[in-house]
Amino acid sequence: MLRPYSPEAPTDFSRLENQSAFSAALDRAKAEIGRTYPMIIGGRAVSTGETMLTINPSRPAEVLGQFAIGGADTADQAIKAASAAFAVWQHVPVEERARYLLRAAAEMRRRRHEFSAIMVLEVGKSWVEADADTAEAIDFMEYYARQALRITDSSHLLAVNPPEQGGLYYIPLGVGAIIPSWNFPCAIPTGMIAAALVTGNTLVFKPAEQSPWTAWKVCELFWNQGLPDGVLNFVFGRGEIIGARMVAHPETRFISFTGSKAVGIQIYEQAAKVQPGQRWLKRAILEMGGKDAVVVDETADLEAAAQGIVASAFGFQGQKCSAGSRAIIVDQVYDQVTRRVIDLARALTVGAPDAGLHIDLGPVVDSEAVSRIMSYIELGTQEGTLLLGGEPIATPEGGYFIPPTIFGDVAPEARIAQEEIFGPVLAVMRARDFDHALDVANGTEYGLTGALYSQNRARLERARRAFHVGNLYFNRKCTGALVGVHPFGGFNMSGTDSKAGGPDYLLLFTQAKTVAEKL
Repeated sequence: MLRPYSPEAPTDFSRLENQSAFSAALDRAKAEIGRTYPMIIGGRAVSTGETMLTINPSRPAEVLGQFAIGGADTADQAIKAASAAFAVWQHVPVEERARYLLRAAAEMRRRRHEFSAIMVLEVGKSWVEADADTAEAIDFMEYYARQALRITDSSHLLAVNPPEQGGLYYIPLGVGAIIPSWNFPCAIPTGMIAAALVTGNTLVFKPAEQSPWTAWKVCELFWNQGLPDGVLNFVFGRGEIIGARMVAHPETRFISFTGSKAVGIQIYEQAAKVQPGQRWLKRAILEMGGKDAVVVDETADLEAAAQGIVASAFGFQGQKCSAGSRAIIVDQVYDQVTRRVIDLARALTVGAPDAGLHIDLGPVVDSEAVSRIMSYIELGTQEGTLLLGGEPIATPEGGYFIPPTIFGDVAPEARIAQEEIFGPVLAVMRARDFDHALDVANGTEYGLTGALYSQNRARLERARRAFHVGNLYFNRKCTGALVGVHPFGGFNMSGTDSKAGGPDYLLLFTQAKTVAEKL
């Protein structure tokens, strides 16, 4: 019998033995730098002679690995392999499929610092942020294994009809395209893969171009459990080529995607087109962007609010769809809270996160991110008052470092208050009162996360009804959703509100079949 699910505890880095263990994991990860990795299709290594590099954003000249890349024909091969494997995998008992996840979770738990160390190097996560990413990946596997056992045979939910014996079964869809983002390079792919596999589907997985090393380690974790050939295929390449073919292929049954609004909309549109030979309507499970707000009224614990704003805005350099990139503060306490936010943000340490636990913010992920973020910072100087930051941090190694940047007195309709920047940039807005603050919070095309700091019960209850986001938090930061505790997914242009880590998420990877037998 499985013990009840509970989330993994964070590593206690105040203990010197844990700091030493993490440092040792970093050393082991660095010993693997420079390897070349193939694609894996039908259990077979595939190389094309062309590779793409993954680099350390703290030191861009440092090549972490080379990955074979493919094109549309590679996607076709992988989908063919997944289709063949599905003929068998769909009939594997759910108890057996769940055991693959549970064994993988146990192995990741044993190797926790290894996965975290790779993220420190590949995407610039701090030790604490990387550790939380790995813990979330473990949680996804543990949680989805239990949920699959719960939902597969749901016949007990049916009403009794004495002349018949009735059954309700959730069966797999088929071949899925798994296309994750790079910002949670362990947790997001692990969750997407685990959910689709445990429900009986077979997969073609294309990781983000910025984080193939972490993705390889995740796939290797599943392969190490004896997963049959063709059930999980690893391909790599340009999203607009290999990813587009995965989405359009007539044998693709569903697309599970995490990424930007623009790409999500393209996938949604393409998935809706029925291709020649296609026998189903494809399902699109999309988690997209956010322009999330932390609202503070005059009754709030102002110190807690300031700390929550900083944690929400600048955790992992603001490179989270849940990041609190807007702080909406009522006029009565605006100046006091803003001053404290500036002080707390100024105290954050920016640097290469492999240097140690003391680093709060690492680099942004690549040179394109630097260009995009700096263009918004330039725009921000026209749309608000620059209160902190604003210039890249030069390092001898040319790392992609941008400090916490804060703009004050930003108008609600300003572009830096409306568009997702995906970097360490905070727009602070002044609201006349709580009603105005709530209107401003709801005034974007997104609806992913939000937070309200208030001690007024009537306002909390009103926000519970009227703050239109998929994940709403009271008197705490708007990031850090826990699997099984805070099912995650948003409204409007934030995606299809698929609620990853929730009790109904696995249903998205299944189709319901009713069977009635006359007695």
